[in-house]
Amino acid sequence: MIDIYDILNSTSNSIIAIDKDGIIIYCNKKLANFVGVPEEEILGKHVLDFFPKTGILDVLRDGVPQLGRRLKLKDGVYITNRDPIKKNGEVLGAVAVFHDITNLQVLINELHSENERVRELQERLQTILELCSDGIIAINKNNIVTMVNQAFARLIDKKPSDLMGRNIYDCYPNPKFPEVMKTGVPEYGYVTELNGRQIIANRVPIRKNGEIVGALGVVAFKDVEDLYALAQKVDRLRQELAYYKDELERVQKEKFGLERIIGEAPSIKQLKQTVRRVAQSCSTVLIRGESGTGKELFAHALHLESQRNGAPFIKVNCAAIPENLLESELFGYVEGAFTGAKKGGQIGKFELAHKGTIFLDEIGDMSPSMQAKLLRVLQDKTIERLGEGIPRQVDVRVVAATNRNLEELMAKNQFREDLYYRLTVVVLNIPPLRERKEDIPLLAEHFIREFNRQFGQNVEGLSPEVLELFRRYDWPGNVRELQNVIERAFNVMDGRVIQLKHLPLYLLEKGNKARVRTSLARGLPYAIAQLEKEAITEALKLTKGNRNQAASLLNISRASLFNKIKQYGIKL
Repeated sequence: MIDIYDILNSTSNSIIAIDKDGIIIYCNKKLANFVGVPEEEILGKHVLDFFPKTGILDVLRDGVPQLGRRLKLKDGVYITNRDPIKKNGEVLGAVAVFHDITNLQVLINELHSENERVRELQERLQTILELCSDGIIAINKNNIVTMVNQAFARLIDKKPSDLMGRNIYDCYPNPKFPEVMKTGVPEYGYVTELNGRQIIANRVPIRKNGEIVGALGVVAFKDVEDLYALAQKVDRLRQELAYYKDELERVQKEKFGLERIIGEAPSIKQLKQTVRRVAQSCSTVLIRGESGTGKELFAHALHLESQRNGAPFIKVNCAAIPENLLESELFGYVEGAFTGAKKGGQIGKFELAHKGTIFLDEIGDMSPSMQAKLLRVLQDKTIERLGEGIPRQVDVRVVAATNRNLEELMAKNQFREDLYYRLTVVVLNIPPLRERKEDIPLLAEHFIREFNRQFGQNVEGLSPEVLELFRRYDWPGNVRELQNVIERAFNVMDGRVIQLKHLPLYLLEKGNKARVRTSLARGLPYAIAQLEKEAITEALKLTKGNRNQAASLLNISRASLFNKIKQYGIKL
C-alpha cells in the first residue's frame, strides 16, 4: 500500500519541515540528496546547520507564508514556498518546498539576450534608414505603415512619427507602391508623382514563408532631373575613363613599346619584326640573352603588340623569391594555408594576369618541384591556390626569360626536358652589345637625352676618345652597363661633353688593353705608330696647339713634328 512518505519521496521537489524550535522533524530523499547527508543525520538537527540564510524561521516567528521566493543554492536557482504549520490556530512549525528552476532560468537568460540582440538590430536598422538618402517606407498587409525614414517623410512634408502606425492611404494621396501586394512582382525604376514632383521609385513585395505580408517602397531619385544629371555624369566619367585608358596605353607604348628599343643593327631590326609577328599568337615565348640585354623590355613590347595589351602584364622574378614562397606567389593561397597566411588569403600572379601576360624572369633558377607545377599550368591552363585544391581556369600568355644555358641544365638534370620544350615554342635570342656595336652611338645619345631630363643638365654628347673607347670595349654587362657608365659620368662631370676622365677606371684600363691587343694584332709597326700618334695628340693638347712647345715636350725637331702631324692626319 502507498503511504504519504512514498508520495513525498517520489516528488521532484525538495521538502523540509521544522518544529517551533527550528529543529528538523522531516525531510524527503530529494532534500537529503541535495544536502549530501543521509536523512537520519539531518533529522533532529537545527535548520541553520544546513541553511544558514534561510527565511523559514521568519515564517515560524510571524506565522505568515513566504511564497514564490527565488534563491540560489549551490550552482542552481530555486523557487521556494515557505508555510507555517498550524493546529487550532497555533504555529507548531514550518514547512518549505524547493523547486529547481535552473534550466528555466537559463532559458529566460537566453530569451533576454535574444531580445537584447533584436533590440540592437532594430536600433541599427533604424540608424541605417536615417542615414540613407533614399526615401524608404514599408507597410503590412493591412496597409499600416510599419517603417519609414526621415528622407521619405521629408518628401511629403511630414515627420516619421506622423506616419508610423497609420494607414498609408491616410498619409498622402494616391500611393502607388501598395499595388505590388496584388501583383507580387517587384518593379524597379518606375516613374510616379509624389507631393507634386516626378520621382523614380522601386516597389517590392515583402514575403514571409512564401506569403505576401507587406510592401516596401524606395524613392531612388527624388526628381527625374536628378537621374538625367546622374546619366550625364556617368557619361562624362566614361569619356574620362576612355581618355585615361588611351593615355595609359600611349604612355606604356612610349615606355615599353618596340619604339623604345633602340637599335639599327640588322639583328635588332630582324628581332623587332619577329616580335610583331609572334605577338599576334598566344604561343609561349622564351627570351634568351645575357644579363643587361633588355629581355624584360622585349617581353613588355611583345605584350603591348598583342591583342592582350588592354589586360595586365605581370612580372615575376623567379630568382628573387625564396623557393618556399614562390608557389604561393604564383598561384595564391587561401586563409590558413600556412603559418603567417593573410586573413582572407591572397590571389596569385597567374590570376592577376588573367587575359593578359605573365613574364617569368630568370626561369632557369626555378626549382625542379616548381618546374613540375608550372608545366601543369602550361598543359592544363589551370592553377590551384595553396591550401584549396580547387582547379581554377586561367587565360594567360606565358613569356619566360633566362640568361642561363638551359641545355646544360637539362644535361645535369637541373631543368625538366618536358618544360624546356613547352617553353621553347618560340625563342627570341637577344644579341649582346658587343655584337651590335654600331648601335652604341644611338644608345648613348638616347641615355644622354634621358639623363639630361632627369638631372636637369644639357650634356651634348661623347668626346671622340670616349666614343672610340666605347667601340673598343666588349661590354660584358651589355646595354645596362652602358647606361650605368653614362649615368656615372653625369654625376661627376662639370662640362657639356663626356670625357675619358668621367669614365670609371676599370673601363679605361680594359679599353686600353683592348686597344693594345687590336694594335698588336696588326703588327708591331702599326702599334708603335698608334702610340706615337697618341703621344703627339696629347702633347698638342697640353700645349694648347703650340707646335714649338709640343716639339720641345716630345724632344723632337719642329720639322719632324710637322711631318708626323701630316702623316697621321692629326687635326689641330
